[in-house]
Amino acid sequence: MVQILNQNEKKMKSITIHGIDEPLVRLIKSKAESQSLSVNKTIKKLLEESLGVKPKDRGRNRSDFEEFSGQWSSKELTEFEKKVGDIRKIDDGDWQ
Repeated sequence: MVQILNQNEKKMKSITIHGIDEPLVRLIKSKAESQSLSVNKTIKKLLEESLGVKPKDRGRNRSDFEEFSGQWSSKELTEFEKKVGDIRKIDDGDWQ
């Protein structure tokens, strides 16, 4: 059952959800704890992301992998592009 309380249009609405299974409760609480968020904020974030209201923050941990992936300088990219230029050419004869 979902109950939407709308006491005042200017106030934020509250939703009550009954009958949540224990495994789901544990997952939500675990996610909240791992992100240092309250259960309420975690549920709001999950709903926003799943419904497309706010996209997931996909680049948040990107810097954690810099030592493994690195980043090319402009000079390195230019050099790479020159070396792989031949393999990017399409030979029309291959498609007949």
